[in-house]
Amino acid sequence: MARRFLLVLFLLVAVVGTWAFVAKPALWWSSEPAAAPKSGFYQCAMHPQIVSDKPGTCPICQMKLEHVDEVSPHESNAAGPPASAERKVAMYRHPMRADVTSPNPAKDEMGMDYIPVYEDEMGGEAGHVPGHASFTLSPERQQLIGVTTATLETRSLELDIHAVGRVAYDPMLYQAIVEYREALKSRAATKDSPWPEAQQGSEGILRSATLKLRQQGLSDAQIAALARERGEPTNLLLPDTAVWVYAQVYEYEAPLVEAEQPVEIALPSIPGRTYRAKVTAVDPILNPATRTVRVRMLVPTPDRSLRPESFVKVTIHVPIGEKLAVPREAVLDTGETQIVFVVKGAGTFEPRSVTLGRAAQGYYEVLGGLSAGEDVVTSANFLIDSESRFRSALAAFKKSPHEAQQQH
Repeated sequence: MARRFLLVLFLLVAVVGTWAFVAKPALWWSSEPAAAPKSGFYQCAMHPQIVSDKPGTCPICQMKLEHVDEVSPHESNAAGPPASAERKVAMYRHPMRADVTSPNPAKDEMGMDYIPVYEDEMGGEAGHVPGHASFTLSPERQQLIGVTTATLETRSLELDIHAVGRVAYDPMLYQAIVEYREALKSRAATKDSPWPEAQQGSEGILRSATLKLRQQGLSDAQIAALARERGEPTNLLLPDTAVWVYAQVYEYEAPLVEAEQPVEIALPSIPGRTYRAKVTAVDPILNPATRTVRVRMLVPTPDRSLRPESFVKVTIHVPIGEKLAVPREAVLDTGETQIVFVVKGAGTFEPRSVTLGRAAQGYYEVLGGLSAGEDVVTSANFLIDSESRFRSALAAFKKSPHEAQQQH
C-alpha cells in the first residue's frame, strides 16, 4: 500500500514539473545575461599603496580592502607605454612604503621583494617625486575640494631679522675712542721730533688703539671718521640726542647683516613708538657663550627718550633682491624633500620636487625646480598630495598585476 502511494506521488510531481517547464520557462532561466565579474581592483582606504586583484584585508591596519573601479585614461596620465616598448628600471621601491627605495633589487626585513620602478613611471621630467604621479581633475571636482592657484613671478624680497637689543652703556668703547684720539694727538706731536724712538713709540700706541676699535666692530672708514670728529662720545655713557643701540644677532643670521642696512627699533615701555636708524657696525668676534654677534646702531633721539641699559626690540631689514618666489602655502615639506604641485594644461597636476632658499614675506626663494609663469597649487595641497600618491599606486598595480601578490 505504501509502495503504491509513493509511486502515485512520484508520477504527480513529474507531471507538474513537466507542465511548469513547458508553460513557464521564466521559472527556469532568466532572459537577463549573467552579471560580468567586477573590473578594477581592491585597495585599503587608509593605505592607498596597498592594492590587490582580489578581496582581502590590509596587512598594515587589517581593514577590509575596498573595491575600486578602473580609472579611465582621461582621469590619469600615469599610464605606461605599450607592452612592446622596452622599459628600463630606474630603481626599486618597498612594496608597502613608496618612500623607501633602492638602486638595486632588494628584500625587506620580512623577505618581501622590492618592486621595480621604471623610468617611464617616473615621468622623465626633472624634479619628479618618487611615489607620486601626475593626474587630472575636472573643474567641478577642483571647485569642490577648494583648489586655488598662484602664478610664479619674480619679486623683490626683504628678510626681517628680529633681535633683542639694549641702549648702550659702553665705557669700554668710550675708553677705546678716547685712547685712539689721544694716540692721534701723540703722533702729531712727535711727527717732527728729532728722536726716532719717540716717533716709533707714538706709532705703536696708535696701532694698538686702532686694533681695539676694530675688535669693537668698527670699520676702517668709521675709525677714520673718528679722527675727523671733535668732542667726546658721551652718548656711550649718558642719554643724548643720538644713542648707541646694541643688538645680539644669532650666528646663522650674522652673515646677512651688513653696515647701512635699515633698522627699526621699538621700546616696550613706549607702545607705538618706533625709532629708525641704520646698521653702523658688526662685531667681527662671535660670543662663544651665546653664539651671537653684536650689531651696533647709532639711533637719533631728539627727545632723549632712550636711556642707557634700556631693552629694545630690533628689526633689521635685509634686502634679498629680485628673486623667483613661490608662496609658502604652496610648499609641502616632508622633512626630506619639498614638493610643489604645478598646474599643467587641461586640469593636470604635476608633483615637482623643488630646491628652496630663504623665506621672506610669506614666500620662499626658488633655487631650482620651478620657472617663472608656472601656476602652482596654494590650497587643498594635502588632498592633491593624497590623490597623487593614490594614482601612483594605481599606476604601479595596473602595469604589473603580479606586484599585488607581493603586497597582499
